[in-house]
Amino acid sequence: MTISALGYDLASQRLSSPSGVDLQIGPFVFHLQLDCPDLALLVYELWRDYPLAEGAAVRDFHIQATNNSVPRRWFRPVVRIFVDGRTPFPPLPAHHHLPMLEWGLNWCIAQRSHHLLMLHAAVVERNGRAIILPAWPGHGKSTLCAALIHSDWRLLCDEFGLVRPEDGALLPLPRLIPLKNESIEVIRSFAPSAHIGPSFYGTRKGTIAHVRPPTESVERMHETARPGWFVFPRWVAGSPLRLEPMLKSEAFLMVATNAFNYEVLGQTSFELVGRMVDACDCYSLVYSDLDQAIRALDELTRTADD
Repeated sequence: MTISALGYDLASQRLSSPSGVDLQIGPFVFHLQLDCPDLALLVYELWRDYPLAEGAAVRDFHIQATNNSVPRRWFRPVVRIFVDGRTPFPPLPAHHHLPMLEWGLNWCIAQRSHHLLMLHAAVVERNGRAIILPAWPGHGKSTLCAALIHSDWRLLCDEFGLVRPEDGALLPLPRLIPLKNESIEVIRSFAPSAHIGPSFYGTRKGTIAHVRPPTESVERMHETARPGWFVFPRWVAGSPLRLEPMLKSEAFLMVATNAFNYEVLGQTSFELVGRMVDACDCYSLVYSDLDQAIRALDELTRTADD
């Protein structure tokens, strides 16, 4: 059963109750308790396809979002995120509740998932093989990922490329895709069918709006994928498209430096990244036009499949 199957009234009641709700999001079970009605509404709208994990033997993360105390709500309302009863970062204005919740989930995964190699990369899949898109902030990774998942690619994740060390499989973690500033309207224009939530203005990252994962991507989040291509994207205004092969040695260095926990895993990550780079074709991509970038990646992967 999914959140949406509960209906809004029951879902909101359960999310705000002390017992909260257990949700399966990729390989993790999140226990969620929201003392924030506006946030509960957005979770119901944008997380609606996630299945309930009732009776789960293990809860990986306990997340609580709460407004500040009643006497202060009228003067300076804020929202706080608690992880296992502790708050990892300072409160934010109450109207930034969804970005803070998403950042809180990112913090949980990055801090406590060292049984996996965590690449700072978007990952999309088709026909069992995945494009891994490692990139620094501001290089257009999320925009390109949002365009790809509305062009017949399955979303594994926008933020974390989760790699299982024992076999190198990529684990899906289909989460909301945060678009920033001009990228919001770019995706609205490119993919009118995309479900994009409200815009949050004045966050520490500017204006943010979130793309809801396609229902199919959530329904297939137990299907792993194997790495097929490393593509290192960079958006440059007005630039002609350039999709160029990369040396394996250069790709290895860029993958390693785009991993959240490469140093933590030590020899394991060194060997795992080496195997992945050896098995993948590696490219750099400079683009300014999404349609051109999608066509180039479609042609690249279609040629490899043939």
